[in-house]
Amino acid sequence: MGESERTKIDRRAFMAGVVATALAAAACSSEDDAAQSEDTGQPAEDSNTTGDSRPALPTDLAAEVFALGVASGDPLPDSVILWTRIVADPLADDGGVGTAPIPVSWEVAADKEFADVVASGDAVAVPLLAHSVHADASALEPDTWYWYRFSVGDRISPVGRTRTTPAKRSSPEKLRFAFASCQNRQAGYWTAHKHLAEENIDLVLFLGDYIYEEAPGAPGPNANRSPAPVDLPTYRARWADYKTDPALQAAHARCPWVCTWDDHEVSNDYADDVAQFADPADQEGRARFLDRRAAAYQAFYEHSPVRLDPPEGPDYTIYRHVLWGKLAGFYVLDGRQYRSDQACADSAILAGTSAGPLCDEAKAEDRTMLGEEQEAWLGDAFEASDARWNVLANQTVMTTVPFASGIYNLDQWDGYPAARDRLLEQLVDVSNPIVITGDIHLSGVGTIGQQPDDSDAPVAVEFVGTSISSPFPAADLIESTVSSVPEVHYINARQRGYVVCTVTPEETRAEFRFVSTIADPEATVETGATWIVTDGDAVPRSA
Repeated sequence: MGESERTKIDRRAFMAGVVATALAAAACSSEDDAAQSEDTGQPAEDSNTTGDSRPALPTDLAAEVFALGVASGDPLPDSVILWTRIVADPLADDGGVGTAPIPVSWEVAADKEFADVVASGDAVAVPLLAHSVHADASALEPDTWYWYRFSVGDRISPVGRTRTTPAKRSSPEKLRFAFASCQNRQAGYWTAHKHLAEENIDLVLFLGDYIYEEAPGAPGPNANRSPAPVDLPTYRARWADYKTDPALQAAHARCPWVCTWDDHEVSNDYADDVAQFADPADQEGRARFLDRRAAAYQAFYEHSPVRLDPPEGPDYTIYRHVLWGKLAGFYVLDGRQYRSDQACADSAILAGTSAGPLCDEAKAEDRTMLGEEQEAWLGDAFEASDARWNVLANQTVMTTVPFASGIYNLDQWDGYPAARDRLLEQLVDVSNPIVITGDIHLSGVGTIGQQPDDSDAPVAVEFVGTSISSPFPAADLIESTVSSVPEVHYINARQRGYVVCTVTPEETRAEFRFVSTIADPEATVETGATWIVTDGDAVPRSA
């Protein structure tokens, strides 16, 4: 049994327990079904279903309960995760739908009009998971587009478009995916998402900073309507506030997404269980932060179309592998939960940042960005890969980028040189490794490391995508400073947008899309730069 199948069974067992518990509280549960789940490790019914134990529809349910739209994600050759959350009032503690479980149905069709329904099922949205739904639509055909929707009684959701991946041993001729990150609501309009929703793409990789944890009141056209998140109700409200945006909903409904997180889903620049600028020796503070992290991780699950079990505390494994036949493999990394604390705190010279000289502490061999288990998982996945292109969906910049006078961003891989060296050792024998990166609010192209037998041949290329809306301060200064770094081939810190990559057996082409402004919801979009990597050659060239 493969890893993905074990994950599916485990997830079904967990969800069966959640549903059974909620229904028992509502006096609508079957204790025999729950017992069967515990005895066999599998629910009596299919994933997210409850058979005859489905609860009654609440009589006072609002007329509109799909305020956050729909989404899909983590596709396989025969299935895809369908997501929604039953919400009437996004900022209310109960989402405006009360505290009872709610029956939900879903269906998948071969056509947008749903004349040819190929899969359907029932789910129960439970308050324990904020009435979110993660339906595993299975028994689908590989490499196929579908349409999907949800219903609650006579309430019908918007229609989403999704697809399965090609068969594992197939050799697709083409893949088009986009990647994006960093959508600070208060910074400006998400016009980039409006244009992303119009792209002809198969997949979106979202690389983190889906929400920002700042308080309301910052200048900008989209001021936060929810308080700064510190616990589960406030994280839920912040996610819901963000997901009301129609452009974001349209981008989600366009194609499946594969999502990971960075720091702002919890707190800026956190590292494992240490908050930014916190004293690592403060054990009580670390315990409080883990409580906050647990709430943030649960809210991430509740609002993301991920093929994962719900978290049961502050520890949550989200790194995973997505295959596109033998053309491409995506390795979705978690560069926050397991990393060592940022080093050189005493020598950091830029107030409010993690920038400073590279001290001896940062160079220690035992420092990690990914953690021992994730490093081992990644090495095993590389060894087993027969993909032509191997793409690391990564949070922070991996290319060596010294600022003026030897100053480095110690939150990036520059602050973890031993961990980067270990990763590069794994990448040396990997076919066409490409790193895609978010976090830094600028666009860039870099090269990483050198082949052991050729000091002029890099190990990997890195495409850094700018933000959806989050600004880069002092853009002109960073461009003039970093453009002279030999490993940096391109930089643009002034514009916001996303990146579209076209992958064929012969090359990967990255098109950097920029919106004209984030101050106007009707802003235009253009391709500001195009860079190409050829099969077998990690040196990027401008098109």
